[in-house]
Amino acid sequence: MSQEQKRLREARDGTADWRKWGPYLSERQWGTVREDYSATGEAWDYFPHDHARSRAYRWGEDGLAGFCDDKQRLCFALALWNGVDPILKERAFGLTNGEGNHGEDVKEYYFYLESTPTHSYCKYLYKYPQAAFPMTTWSRPTAPAAARSRNTSCSIPASSTRIAISTSSSNMPRPRPRIC
Repeated sequence: MSQEQKRLREARDGTADWRKWGPYLSERQWGTVREDYSATGEAWDYFPHDHARSRAYRWGEDGLAGFCDDKQRLCFALALWNGVDPILKERAFGLTNGEGNHGEDVKEYYFYLESTPTHSYCKYLYKYPQAAFPMTTWSRPTAPAAARSRNTSCSIPASSTRIAISTSSSNMPRPRPRIC
């Protein structure tokens, strides 16, 4: 029986709470209907990405490669900086309906690569740009309908940031953020 099978049995029997912690944190919570407190019901206009770093959420949290307990009472996530952006990178960037051609359009690349069922080991890949992130360029309001129909793709030069997280004291790989 493997270590993961033992952990699954412990979780099933209730002797260990292996599913208490996991990658349950959303990549983005800003601009969602849950966080809409506007008078008009326009969630995307009421809570854009630019407000996300200075507001408290009521119904959830967000973060890059986030890890939290099953109730989101304690949340951990990455904060990255490439040395040129004006802000720390704490959440996925996206556009509102008035800013881009799609509502809730995340303009980044990230991948969940591996995870054990108990989340004792997780692997995540985030493509972080080494040049300044084009937030202001992409956030310009697109008034003409022709501009709204154009598809804006995520085509920025990026390096790979691989992150492995281990919550087990077994012989799993140790958590070691590594920039590739």
